[in-house]
Amino acid sequence: MSVAEGDLAPNFEMPATGGRTVSLAGLSGKPFVLYFYPKADTPGCTKEACAFQEALPQLGHIGLDVIGVSPDKMKPIEKFAEKFSLTFPLASDETKTVAEAYGTWVEKSMYGRKYMGMERSTFLVDKDGKIAKIWRKVSVTGHAAAVLQAAQALG
Repeated sequence: MSVAEGDLAPNFEMPATGGRTVSLAGLSGKPFVLYFYPKADTPGCTKEACAFQEALPQLGHIGLDVIGVSPDKMKPIEKFAEKFSLTFPLASDETKTVAEAYGTWVEKSMYGRKYMGMERSTFLVDKDGKIAKIWRKVSVTGHAAAVLQAAQALG
């Protein structure tokens, strides 16, 4: 299953850093960014998370929340958030239910071996709960800036 731009954002509720819980219901009426990353504290994921952290003041200025999602357990996610002083919620989707709903839990292959894994993807959801923009197979460099630009265009 995969979602498309213009679709309603699939429902979710996950535990997040700092003892928080993030849910679609809790974000009702607010635009937000939901981004999926493969693994906490790996080079690409660290670079992406730090870029979103740097963009937070501008994203916050336009009323946008950012939530990072990985299949990791809460403990490594908490350590990752602490290590890089990430203040936005990082959520744990251990069951991969949310990733499957957003179509980011996909078959990957490395060195000819096929396996299931998290596709680095970002979803910009508008205040009405509709998916305004989707980035799949994200290349980290410049990504947070592209998300910010699209978010500003939401108005």
